[in-house]
Amino acid sequence: YREAELIHARWAMLGTLGCLTPELLAKYAGVQFGEPVWFKAGAQIFSEGGLDYLGSSNLVHAQSILAILACQVVLMGAVEAYRVNGGPLGEDLDLLHPGEAFDPLGLADDPDTFAELKVKEIKNGRLAMFSMFGYYVQAIVTGEGPVENWASHIADPFAVNGLTSAYVTQFAPSPVAMFAASGRKAAELSAWYGPVRKK
Repeated sequence: YREAELIHARWAMLGTLGCLTPELLAKYAGVQFGEPVWFKAGAQIFSEGGLDYLGSSNLVHAQSILAILACQVVLMGAVEAYRVNGGPLGEDLDLLHPGEAFDPLGLADDPDTFAELKVKEIKNGRLAMFSMFGYYVQAIVTGEGPVENWASHIADPFAVNGLTSAYVTQFAPSPVAMFAASGRKAAELSAWYGPVRKK
């Protein structure tokens, strides 16, 4: 149980950062993305031209969701099998906190500091898992990303919050990918997501 919780916590910490960074860069730094909002970005694979990794068709030009799924399963399965069976750790190292080459800054050299860092890691990981749940709920209810929801709330906290009827009544249980998988064209989907979304 502890291993699964820590692995999920680490992925959630990376995920929250990955959800926020493109939207923050697009909104406040003017960086152009195909789609900066985390739950809408994957739907680009269903568009006519497919999805280009980092905006370049020379890197990864994805047009098939089944091919992406197969690659994910094979690659992540291989990496996880390698990790579980000893992987790069060698022998006599802790599977969750291996240290040595995985601690180039020497943060775990002092046992007291190391114990404190373990507690901080799991607490931040639990917060990140809860944050990801909040991102999911916001995406379903508002159809906007976390940064846009935050900016709207800061602009008018009494009118834009989790208790306002404007947001509570917008619950739409069908995600974008479900529509896209139904064979609808991107033009038909733009009424549900994107800049011309019906609110």
